[in-house]
Amino acid sequence: MYGYGYGFGPSYLLIIIGLVISLWASWYVNHNFKKYDQFTSHHGVSGADAARFILDNAGLQSIQINKVSGNLTDNYNPGNKTLNLSESTYDSTSVAAIGVAAHECGHAIQDQTSYAPMRVRAALVPAVNLGSNASIPLIIVGALLGMNHTLITIGIWLFALVVLFQVVTLPVEFNASGRAIKILSSGDLLDSDEVPMVKKVLFSAALTYVAAAISTALQLLRLIIIFGDNRN
Repeated sequence: MYGYGYGFGPSYLLIIIGLVISLWASWYVNHNFKKYDQFTSHHGVSGADAARFILDNAGLQSIQINKVSGNLTDNYNPGNKTLNLSESTYDSTSVAAIGVAAHECGHAIQDQTSYAPMRVRAALVPAVNLGSNASIPLIIVGALLGMNHTLITIGIWLFALVVLFQVVTLPVEFNASGRAIKILSSGDLLDSDEVPMVKKVLFSAALTYVAAAISTALQLLRLIIIFGDNRN
């Protein structure tokens, strides 16, 4: 049973399945962004202009918008109250860029309104950082010390915190996209025929978080199978 758990047995298929799902989700979001990045918005506003318009209308004039390097590295930082748009979003006037910028504004509005799942996710960050850094080392040390079940169990529970964090992230991301679509449907930044394009971009982006949660959950399941077998 010991070799069965650590080798290329059936449990290893869980890692392969998670990897395939993650790779597909990454390809899908990049495919849709590139596709709709070719469509210049009828209003001709940039991602940064759209973000400024949305934030100002939400009473968030104090939030600074920064340009950051990379592709699809857009994020809202609740710590310093800044909206960070990637180079592929900040200056672009494409439908895709405006959608991504609006999504990040959705996170800023969540922060302003104390959206509960966002608060829960923020509260989990310290524990998740510990879990992501210490879980696997604890499990490895436990295995090297002759299957020390206490260390292994603690390691698995810490890894479970990572899964919990990713699950809590899902409503945060889907809600931000919903807010973005509602704002963009008003007609101030996009026309009605452009909104369905944004929906596809944001839906594919949300799938990357679903894929990450599934992949991590499969890793957790594999750890439980391996060390459950070895304990038995």
